[in-house]
Amino acid sequence: MPFSHHSHSGQFCPGHAKDSLEDVIQKAISKKMQVFCLTEHMPRHEEDFYPEEIEAGQTEAWHETNEAAYWEEAQRLRTKYASQIQLIIGFECEWIRPKSKELIDRSLARFPFEFFIGSVHYTKTVPIDYDRPLYEKARELAGGSDELLYEAYFDEQLDMLQQLKPLVVGHFDLIRLKSDDPERSFKTWPGVWAKVLRNLDFVASYGGILEINGAALRKGMSEPYPKAEICKEFIARGGGFCLSDDSHGVDQISLNFHRVLEFLDSTGISTLHYLRLAEPSEKSPAPDSRFPQTRIAIISLDEVKQMAFWKTE
Repeated sequence: MPFSHHSHSGQFCPGHAKDSLEDVIQKAISKKMQVFCLTEHMPRHEEDFYPEEIEAGQTEAWHETNEAAYWEEAQRLRTKYASQIQLIIGFECEWIRPKSKELIDRSLARFPFEFFIGSVHYTKTVPIDYDRPLYEKARELAGGSDELLYEAYFDEQLDMLQQLKPLVVGHFDLIRLKSDDPERSFKTWPGVWAKVLRNLDFVASYGGILEINGAALRKGMSEPYPKAEICKEFIARGGGFCLSDDSHGVDQISLNFHRVLEFLDSTGISTLHYLRLAEPSEKSPAPDSRFPQTRIAIISLDEVKQMAFWKTE
């Protein structure tokens, strides 16, 4: 596919990803990407650092300096490669507790980002996708079962959605990654399924887009994020979808996109949305006033199928 809305580099996400941001962009160009969104992680409070960040001696001040360096480098690379690819500069938010919004607002105030991905990686303030021990810690805090942890996750996700109304919602059902049964249907837990539908209703109400995130496939699951049963419900609500590889280095750019295309076809998704930047003379309104240069475009899945490059990923 000619676009991805979620990416990371080792340059600005050390220990979590690899390769320089320029290497990542050059690889996206070689993959014939038309739009590639840059979404390094936002700064976090020290109490929420991952074990690798603590070991590396990172500080909150380092995180802010890193964000500034990312913004500067992203701008430089956009200019350098403007004739070959459209780069949209954003970040991936972290919703951990109510005061997370202060950090998100600070990032938006410091730099004119063009969008952000609304994600939840923590539940009960504990990372739920980092490793199994931390997932189990979060599960105990939620009441001791996957079902209760799922309910807590979707409640915290709703809080994020209501507070932020992100243009793009990241890996909607990430909670299943480290669970006992990542393939389990959400419908088997009526309380969880009700919260899933509630959150989809809210995303649809403000015009948010769900990313179809191929990272779930490289992590061993049979379906991208979100599962087909969730996608079908969002289709019924008139919701839109965009594509993401959630790459953490050059070897993951567009990885498994041929399988994602098959998933889209089988799920009944007939159109895809993608972000673009407005032309200098463009008069059309921005879908989100926080990002005056950002627009949303639509392409049919049939058009995507005619593009040969996805077959050579």
